[in-house]
Amino acid sequence: MQRLIQKLSGAVAPIHDSLTLAFEQRQKSRQRVVLDSGREAALVLPPGTVLRDGDLLRGEDECVVRVQAAPEPVMTARTSDPLRLARACYHLGNRHVAIAVGPGWVRCLRDHVLADMLEQLGLAVTEEAVVFEPESGAYAGTALGGHHAHAHGHAH
Repeated sequence: MQRLIQKLSGAVAPIHDSLTLAFEQRQKSRQRVVLDSGREAALVLPPGTVLRDGDLLRGEDECVVRVQAAPEPVMTARTSDPLRLARACYHLGNRHVAIAVGPGWVRCLRDHVLADMLEQLGLAVTEEAVVFEPESGAYAGTALGGHHAHAHGHAH
């Protein structure tokens, strides 16, 4: 079985295969996967590795695999009011929900309870199937290594 062992930085050629994964799967550093070619592989990456659309992985045999984000069921909440959008992002963040943010919208994985909350905050919520690339977080790429680092009264 092919073992993918390293996330590469920078452009590499040639690319030998691709791997399409949903957001939840792109957060797991060790798992069995099926490459888009149909070959089985194992992700054996350092703990805490999160894969993004377009990332490149190196196998033990030096092959290179491109990660592709799979479209998945999400909900997008829209508003033209920046204050409503800020409040929505605050409440989603307070619940530790992964979100993607754009001009006039916030997106998260589908959840009927969150949809109700967003509608009560005055946002229009739609469901769709698109690539979900949430914000990486304030500490991603820092000396803190992307860990959830702050002091407060609940467990993780």
